[in-house]
Amino acid sequence: MASSAEWAKQGPETDDVAPPAAPNLPQVEGQSRREILSAYFTILCAGFALISDGYQNNLMTMTNVVFQRLYPHDYTSSVSTRVSNALLVGAIIGQIVVGFICDRIGRKTAIVTTTALIVIGATVGTAAHGAHGSVQGLFWCMTFARGITGIGVGGEYPASSASASEAANEKMQKHRGPIFIMVTNFVLSFGGPLGVSVFLIVLSAAGENHLPTVWRVCFGFGIFLPLTVFFFRLRMITSKLYREGAIKHKVPYVLVIRYYWKRLIGTCGAWFLYDFVTFPNGIFSGQIISSVVKNGDLKRIAEWQLLLGAIALPGVLVGAYLCDKIGRKNTMMLGFSGYLVFGLTIGLAYYHLINIVPLFIVMYGLMTSFGNLGPGDMLGLLSSESYATAVRGTCYGISAAIGKTGAAVGTQAFLPIQQHLGKRFTFIIAACCGVAGILVTWIFVPDLTGEDLANEDAAFNAYLASQGWQGELGEKDDTSSVAELHLEKGSA
Repeated sequence: MASSAEWAKQGPETDDVAPPAAPNLPQVEGQSRREILSAYFTILCAGFALISDGYQNNLMTMTNVVFQRLYPHDYTSSVSTRVSNALLVGAIIGQIVVGFICDRIGRKTAIVTTTALIVIGATVGTAAHGAHGSVQGLFWCMTFARGITGIGVGGEYPASSASASEAANEKMQKHRGPIFIMVTNFVLSFGGPLGVSVFLIVLSAAGENHLPTVWRVCFGFGIFLPLTVFFFRLRMITSKLYREGAIKHKVPYVLVIRYYWKRLIGTCGAWFLYDFVTFPNGIFSGQIISSVVKNGDLKRIAEWQLLLGAIALPGVLVGAYLCDKIGRKNTMMLGFSGYLVFGLTIGLAYYHLINIVPLFIVMYGLMTSFGNLGPGDMLGLLSSESYATAVRGTCYGISAAIGKTGAAVGTQAFLPIQQHLGKRFTFIIAACCGVAGILVTWIFVPDLTGEDLANEDAAFNAYLASQGWQGELGEKDDTSSVAELHLEKGSA
């Protein structure tokens, strides 16, 4: 009987022939029942985990308003920016480091690590205090906690997204795009309304006279979300694509850059522009609304914030529908055009719109909705499809990290822009980013059609072989040399 290594080396031409059944494991179409269930649970757990990320990304939206009420003299714009940016800086670190771990060590290790970091960071944030009751000490502790949380949140992007994309490719390839969007960007976007809903419930229960309790309970809720998937992630099995296509030693990074440089410019550049607009507008949207709603109490501001988040959600669903109909590239350009149209409209008519709060919220929500429809949906999907399995986590992590760099720059610049140029210029700059996003997408982003991810692996492996690289692919018993695979393809 052939060994598992020999079966792994026979190439995709023999994928319809099942390898020998493992003892004591029921087989279904050549796979154990655990392998089949693991693929579906990987997809579902990615969704539940990224709800946690969306919640953490939007947690400071109302917390910023609360801190301004509690500490009007201590919670200055620089302190607010520092606390808000801590998550983004941590996310940049997490996306690069965990993206590397995801490819070199394994998907499961990366996913379990990120879940643990989010739990630790959320716990420290919930219990944050300053020495001897120092308010500034509280905010430094909060900064540290948000940084730890950010590393976990950032790491979830490459780890969960790469795993979900590969699992969806195995089980439902024809619908991989919409499914991927629903378990990634939809739940990330849902984190905004969820965060505001939790805030409203806690505020109604505790009252405005107990604001310290309100923000701590909201932070504590963020501990519970990642724990819901921790057990299932400990039990997951790595995808077949990774088991056969991983490069764990002597990764040819120079060849990777030569092969993927144009796609990297596209995904990195577009992600930078998208996050430069969307993150500060999300984090500071509560403050924007509070400045528009005159004499509004916290509950009223939160209700408008909830409406804003609800209007933004349908864009995700439209993008999921369009990605297969008109293509990933066209959908992304359509989304960036929404920044141009609505950003410019709000910016030019700002002083008229703020006197009509419902209209302002609707226009603001539509701008966000188009962002979700286009780059919000497509960037994660394209970053998971544009690169071979061996470097998917790394390239995805780099792209997302450049995006979070844009978010950090945008967050750092947001309040100074408002103070020195005027509040309407944050929307005019968003329109400019929309134009830049259309150009970057048109020039550098590939027009992918959702083909089998194994095809990208085969093309990349052929390129490595043509360049004389002689490393090994796969995990343990599934390893084979890229030269052997290339020769087998040529002789087939």
